[in-house]
Amino acid sequence: MSDNSRDKDYNENLAKLFRAENWEERAEAARNLGYIRDGRAVNLLVKALKNEKDETVKDRIIEAMGRIGHPKATMSIVEILKQELDKDLADKSRLFYIIESLMKIGDKRALEHLGILLTSCDADIKSLAEEAFECIDPNWQENLKKERLEKKVS
Repeated sequence: MSDNSRDKDYNENLAKLFRAENWEERAEAARNLGYIRDGRAVNLLVKALKNEKDETVKDRIIEAMGRIGHPKATMSIVEILKQELDKDLADKSRLFYIIESLMKIGDKRALEHLGILLTSCDADIKSLAEEAFECIDPNWQENLKKERLEKKVS
């Protein structure tokens, strides 16, 4: 794909993400932006995530941010994680999208927020959270022990 063609696809998908009336078109545009993997899209995806009402489109935006893998997306995804965990019944599929995206991004700032999922009653969520910890910080267990010791000392 040439740079011109890629830029054209990028711009067309951004326009659809923000202007399309149909949620399916917005979801497809978000997915396409993830496949393009252009870091320029992250700030705009963050904006779209904040303004989007459709849950499926939000999921596609989260996936796209993970696929792009830029750390700028981390805290926006963490905010969605917090919102999900504040619900009486969290959406399991949304939690999977969130964990997988944060794992792909690999930003250690996410670990503090993913930590609550390590105690999940749902074995699949717990297992994926452990996998995310291993991926983001292979020494997470040792680091956690050190941090607990430091807190006891202070």
